[in-house]
Amino acid sequence: MSITPIPCLTDNYAYLVVCDATKRAAIVDPSEAQPVLAVLGHAGVKLEAIWNTHHHWDHVGGNEELVAKLGIADVCGHVSDRGRIAAQTRFLEEGDHFTLGELDVRILHIPGHTTGAIAYVVGSAKTSAVFTGDTLFVAGCGRLFEGTPAMMFDSLRKLAALEDATEVYCGHEYTRSNLEFAAHVEPENEDVRAWVTRLASSSGPTVPSRIGDEKRINPFVRASDVAELAARRSAKDSFTPRRR
Repeated sequence: MSITPIPCLTDNYAYLVVCDATKRAAIVDPSEAQPVLAVLGHAGVKLEAIWNTHHHWDHVGGNEELVAKLGIADVCGHVSDRGRIAAQTRFLEEGDHFTLGELDVRILHIPGHTTGAIAYVVGSAKTSAVFTGDTLFVAGCGRLFEGTPAMMFDSLRKLAALEDATEVYCGHEYTRSNLEFAAHVEPENEDVRAWVTRLASSSGPTVPSRIGDEKRINPFVRASDVAELAARRSAKDSFTPRRR
């Protein structure tokens, strides 16, 4: 399995997911078409599906252009997002399974950011990855636009139950500001400090993390109950990161 992050808009990621054995591919959350088409131009793969994690425009904005230009017939999203995801043809639910070449794909319903948010858990013989959209970020979680703290708490627990080695690919490059908040919430967390130090001397994408990382550095995954998660989410909504 090969996964290529594709920067879109100002801080979004789409992802090209390729079964190396068959060269069959899917694109996750194409907010705009042109960056995806640029990568596909030299990828040498057959793009056969779009996997949307939720309905927000900055995750589905490129759907219709990609469908029109590439003839993609399989545009996926949650069943409850019918009518909200452009060009959607496949309506997924918790526990659905399908394949991409030799890769196994499993669906988790992870409401919180939106009520129809889903994750795509993709596995091969060597590795596994999860595409979490705006529910789980590296060291953070999404705002509660449609869901409740209880929904988000349960969704993060569901994701945390995946294998620690599972790679986490999220919808935005928010990692540095998320770590700043994590250090504010847990100032004695040595794992958070180590991540801050490591990223201070680097640039470019911070994805992927791993589920095991999120258990150590993510203040929302680490929340002990719904009330603590709700308090942390409320605090994050008004938190102002340092200017860089």
